[in-house]
Amino acid sequence: MDTNIQKYQALVEAVRCGSFTRAAHNLSYSQSGVSRMIADLERDWGLRLVERGRAGVSPTGDGRQLMPLVEAVCEDYRRLTARASELRDLDAGTISVGTFSSVATYVLPPAIRRFQQEYSGIDYELLMGDYSEIERWVAEGRVDFGFLPYAPRTPGLVCEPLLSDELRVVMPEGHPLASHAAVRLEELLDDPFILLERSGDDEVTPLFERAGLSPRVRFTTWDDYAIMSMVENGLGLAVLPSLILSRAPYRIETRPLAEPVGRKISVVFRAGSLGVAARLFIDFLRARDAV
Repeated sequence: MDTNIQKYQALVEAVRCGSFTRAAHNLSYSQSGVSRMIADLERDWGLRLVERGRAGVSPTGDGRQLMPLVEAVCEDYRRLTARASELRDLDAGTISVGTFSSVATYVLPPAIRRFQQEYSGIDYELLMGDYSEIERWVAEGRVDFGFLPYAPRTPGLVCEPLLSDELRVVMPEGHPLASHAAVRLEELLDDPFILLERSGDDEVTPLFERAGLSPRVRFTTWDDYAIMSMVENGLGLAVLPSLILSRAPYRIETRPLAEPVGRKISVVFRAGSLGVAARLFIDFLRARDAV
């Protein structure tokens, strides 16, 4: 405990009780300890704070003027320690998360449901954004942590791998490629292509570039579900993460790439910034059966 707070508490209790002896008993200090702490305050502030006499302890004029402020500091400290204790014991608090659609839809809800069974007092704030927004929110402290499919570029951020997610080809029902067990990239060149892109970041273009291929990109959007709807309506083919396709409510079919490609989804946070609840939730997410 901060020694100044102890001195303030000793002053408040001595004035309230009108006695060093009773104040010492209430605070579990010695009488000389209470007297010494108040004397220290008087020396530090250059003021006489209490009258000491046979009748007990009473505040001086200066002491009476300062007492409301000293009491307020003690009360703020009490509230601060109580709040810290609540968070430490996970009786209250909020976990703020920056996330994108597939994680928000298929990873977080079941994990939160199970986490709540043990820690029911925690509230949650989920901020949906693109990858660059999520990284910025984490760096600025707007969220406790976020999810990214790549290592963050911002210095000072910690990256902990959470899960792997395979990329799959998405096509309308009955498309000729649906008869294939797997699809080669060059087989995607004959149809219009719909590209999932978030703030200039996409995971598919580099696949074609490394193969020396150029798909006929006709549509670009950041929304996975919009792409699935467009594919369902015959507007083109796409490559999407399997996580978002796990319960797709569209008449589409998916096939793996002939050369499987996966991505790592990681939890990202500022070094040394995690509260107890956020750290525990991340550990819970990383447990084998939590996601």
